[in-house]
Amino acid sequence: MKIDNVLSLFDGMSCGQLALDTLGIKVNNYFASEIDSYAMQIAKKNYPNTKHIGSVLDVRGSDLPRIDLLIGGSPCQSFSNAGDGSGLDGKSKLFWEFVRVLKETKPTYFLLENVKMKKEWEKIITDTLGVEPIAINSRLLTAQNRPRLYWTNIPNVIQPIDRGIVLKDILVDQVEEKFYLSDKAIDYMSRLRNGKPRWEYHTNPLDGKSACLTANMYKGVPYGVIKELKRRLTPVECERLQTVPDNYTEGVSNTQRYKMLGNGWTIDVIAHILNEMRHADEPVKSTTTKQLELL
Repeated sequence: MKIDNVLSLFDGMSCGQLALDTLGIKVNNYFASEIDSYAMQIAKKNYPNTKHIGSVLDVRGSDLPRIDLLIGGSPCQSFSNAGDGSGLDGKSKLFWEFVRVLKETKPTYFLLENVKMKKEWEKIITDTLGVEPIAINSRLLTAQNRPRLYWTNIPNVIQPIDRGIVLKDILVDQVEEKFYLSDKAIDYMSRLRNGKPRWEYHTNPLDGKSACLTANMYKGVPYGVIKELKRRLTPVECERLQTVPDNYTEGVSNTQRYKMLGNGWTIDVIAHILNEMRHADEPVKSTTTKQLELL
């Protein structure tokens, strides 16, 4: 399968390109809207032909060729349980830029990803896009508990088959000393918070699933710690939890690697969804009339 033009908003380290590459889908032009210089550096390192086009605020459909696939994961901070609860009034209001570009480009297919959120916000997104979200937890395809919502007009997307992967399956064999916790960090994790040690709020059991990776991973404890090993997850292990190839994010600091992996997509979930483009009995020629009316 070959696609002429893909537009990725909030492209980050280009997880969309990774997913398409995983499927062996060739793309003539991959337009990426991103402003983070480190993420763009990693995208260019791995995909030199990436066409970076700046901030989503400056993207105009009239400046682009016909778009076959529009993808994006608009900022989730205002939707997340860990966020400020401002929803579509906060940083997550950039969702409306996705809507604007969708209306301007009228792609054959679109895909929007975001976190699980309050039903009132979910309903606004659903009503606006005209499609029901598909809830998929990355835990089916990797060792990370990562529930996400996916809105798409790609037909016939079903739940992936559970691969049964647990955390110990993705750990690296040799770990540098710097990833092991200091006595001070171990003491901190052992202190009580609301009557329970902090370890219990950040559970990463070897025989189970890791907690969801976040952009806060770079901050150190309590994020990404493995109690049984008394150490942190390494960047390569975080890549594996996101089904990203080993060392894909190499070339920037570990701080930036943790950030972009926490903000990124689980590649195999995205590939699972995009793969259904191959099997569509009647490929959508453009965004449906109903969806455009809603926009």
